[in-house]
Amino acid sequence: MAKNMIFFTVIFVVLLLVPDIYIAAEYIYPPGIVWLKIAWWIPTVLTLACFVLANREIWHNTSIRLFIGLVLCVALPKLLFTLIQFIVSPWIALALSAALVLVFVYGFFFGWRRIVVKNAICTSKLLPKSFDGYRILQLSDLHIGTFKANPSFIKKLVKQVNEQNADLIVFTGDLVNVRADEARPFMADLSKMKSKDGIYSIMGNHDYCEYGQDHSEEYEKRNQNILHYLEAKMGWQMLDNAHVTIGRLRQDGGQNISESIAIIGVENISKPPFPDYGNLKEAIGDLPDGMFKILLSHDPSHWRRGVLNKTDIALTLSGHTHAGQLKIGKFSPSKWAYNEWGGKYTEGDSMLYVSTGIGGTVPFRFGAWPEINVITLRCKKS
Repeated sequence: MAKNMIFFTVIFVVLLLVPDIYIAAEYIYPPGIVWLKIAWWIPTVLTLACFVLANREIWHNTSIRLFIGLVLCVALPKLLFTLIQFIVSPWIALALSAALVLVFVYGFFFGWRRIVVKNAICTSKLLPKSFDGYRILQLSDLHIGTFKANPSFIKKLVKQVNEQNADLIVFTGDLVNVRADEARPFMADLSKMKSKDGIYSIMGNHDYCEYGQDHSEEYEKRNQNILHYLEAKMGWQMLDNAHVTIGRLRQDGGQNISESIAIIGVENISKPPFPDYGNLKEAIGDLPDGMFKILLSHDPSHWRRGVLNKTDIALTLSGHTHAGQLKIGKFSPSKWAYNEWGGKYTEGDSMLYVSTGIGGTVPFRFGAWPEINVITLRCKKS
């Protein structure tokens, strides 16, 4: 792990410095102006300083946000210019780099506020008739500490959630960034979210509070306990390797028929460097085969590794990827890390829906706008 970190650090520094050195030598230094020569290096020095501070967890949230902002709005456009000015004229390269800056600036100032509602349909032969048309609203990756200075965003989110009038609300992990108490200022607003059958949630990798400055087991466990307590106070039921059933009555030939579906929640199941605490077998428990089951599992890679073709779970709801918080057309950098990174995926009788989430540790989104997901259940006609 340490060797990989050193390798990626070296690559980052090289990609940061080479464009600066080339552009300075080719376009700024000869003949150049003294103050411009000095000013040219200020963004790079700040980027490196923020990189060091973030890695040493000094002013962690501020340093990491400044670091990512400088990389996206300064370093990447410089790298783009350096590469494409060998192919096209410098003026065209400059225009394309400026356009990239505008994209990132929009994402930082406006994109993260643009909530959208996305709808999907899950059709299954296992679904009881009384649940035909049942609507599940999924939220994921709120990272609520990021909105400390923008509480109006959470009020807007809650209002739009309640406007959907869903039968059930589920939250698929990452409520906080590094500490459980990030949720405290927002409890009154989050408590106002309502659905007919309640709100169920699971733990995401950030909810274990392992990314803060204190890495002691006692600190992490205390934060996890606090988060469980706060979610319960908000009226959310945490499913830690557990399940619940939701029942309905249907009349058939003058008789009442009781039908039910299961909501299964696992703790985070991921590959390193993310935590792996989930136990799907324990979560399923004694649920019978052939019952319509909905799994809440934060990391979508769990679907292919542990659900698909290994269980009869009809619908899996995940988050985690954020679609890299950047999506242009059908492209997202998340494609490089995840087979399933956003939207609906089906194989056989199993469906996965990956929410690209609401927030992130950095308030930036472009294309992968903050999203509320509404999945409607439909009976499959035989």
